Amino acid sequence: MKLDVVNAENKKVGSLDLNDDVFGTRVNGALIWESVVHTNAAQRRGTHMTKNRALVAGSGRKPWKQKGTGRARVGEIRNPLWRHGGTVFGPQPRSYDFRLPRKVKRGAVVAALAQRIQDGALVVVDELTATENKTKAASELLKRLGADGKALLIDVTPDEKLGLAVRNLPGVQFLSSSRVAARDVMNASRVIATRAAVEKLQAL
Repeated sequence: MKLDVVNAENKKVGSLDLNDDVFGTRVNGALIWESVVHTNAAQRRGTHMTKNRALVAGSGRKPWKQKGTGRARVGEIRNPLWRHGGTVFGPQPRSYDFRLPRKVKRGAVVAALAQRIQDGALVVVDELTATENKTKAASELLKRLGADGKALLIDVTPDEKLGLAVRNLPGVQFLSSSRVAARDVMNASRVIATRAAVEKLQAL
């Protein structure tokens, strides 16, 4: 499989050979799904909390004696069976993150890129640099490369000036090839990657 390599003016300047065993096979949707679930879970705040009988406000005194009243026995008004009592087994602050094998993460990124290649949404450029950190210039660059909505820029080492220029553009991300995740690729309608970044991701 070959992909055209273009410059900042969207003119072809070369081609890139891709491994058919990596990008030409059937897309593994299960890997992508598992990686997206992992990314979403890791970003959950997990600050939810309910008060148990030890934390809810109220007295700990026994309302009435144990026997002889004809009423049900009770130890305190914070009993979970009572109104305004504590919550039993309620949610507590915790992390939803879980460990995902490294091979699954890498395979998910490759599968997501393969899907974008099949969709015709991957653009390979020779370099992603900017002479000045101007948002207007970055917006014009993205338009020339066919990115008019959500876009993901990938480079081995992101250019600092271009990173400053695109950070004000809504829906645009600029990530290094070592930090990109499958959710980032699938969430973008246009993926723009440098030749070096694609070669590095292909070698994962």
